[in-house]
Order: sequence, then structure tokens, then C-alpha cells
Amino acid sequence: MPGHLRAAAGIGWVPQERDIFPSLTVEENLTVVSRPGPWDLKRVYATFPRLHERRANMGNQLSGGEQQMLAMGRALMTNPKLLLLDEPLEGLAPLIVQELLRIIDDMVGEGSMAVILVEQHAHQILPLTRQAVVLERGRVAYRGTSEALSADPGLLDKLLGVAAH
Repeated sequence: MPGHLRAAAGIGWVPQERDIFPSLTVEENLTVVSRPGPWDLKRVYATFPRLHERRANMGNQLSGGEQQMLAMGRALMTNPKLLLLDEPLEGLAPLIVQELLRIIDDMVGEGSMAVILVEQHAHQILPLTRQAVVLERGRVAYRGTSEALSADPGLLDKLLGVAAH
């Protein structure tokens, strides 16, 4: 679905590849997609202070973690009802991962939008989520509460392929 139709449908998407505009500044990346609502430039900068510091930098001048923050901020600027995050922690430094986990936890806890996370690092994400779905080769291998899955380390290890089946 083209980005403008996704935004009109109330869907914010942060692809694994980030897909920021490398030749636009941070601020231009954010404002080019903005739609009316509670997520505006001020709120995105409050959520991601690094972006405020780098607002005049071009997208291609940012670190991988900053690009991920920019991709998330850009999706939020569309003021979605549903936020899709595809592998938001992939390839990021541990400090950035912790910062993004805190931000994701705040967004989920706020409850103003639905958040769907696709993430391989289940141990980091399960504490932030209410429901979990584990897919294996395109089929649902588990569907239930995140709390129940976290409470059963044997099942979690089996589903993640950590233990022998």
C-alpha cells in the first residue's frame, strides 16, 4: 500500500529498512509526512531528544540508531491509530535498544494507538506487550498472552528454536 494511503487509513509503518529520506534534513523528514493530531514536531522531539539535536542534519548523516528514531518519529507524525514496527531493534547498539524499548513501552502503555511489533528478540519485547503471536514458516505456532509465554521458558525456548524439539 502506498505511504499516503497507509497514512490516510491511520496506519503508521516503520519498515525494517527504515526508508528515511537521505537527502532531507531530520526536520524535513518529519514534517513532510505530518498529519493533524497529538503527535507533532514538539512531541516527537520530546520523545526523541537526539532528533532535536540533529534536526538540521541530513538523513544520511545519522547513525543507525538515529535513523531508526527518525523512522519511528516520522511514522508517529502521521498520527496513526495503528503503528506497525518491523524489527525496530535490529542491528542497534545496546544503549539505543534500551532507549527504544523505553519509548515503545511508553507508547504501548499510553494506549492511544495499537502497536504491532515484529521482533526476533522476544525476551526484550514480551514484557512490553499484552498479546504474543509466534509464527513458524507462516503458520501460527503460538497465540496467547505475552505474560503466559514469558512464564513458560521451556515453551518460549522451543518456539524460538533455542531448545531441541
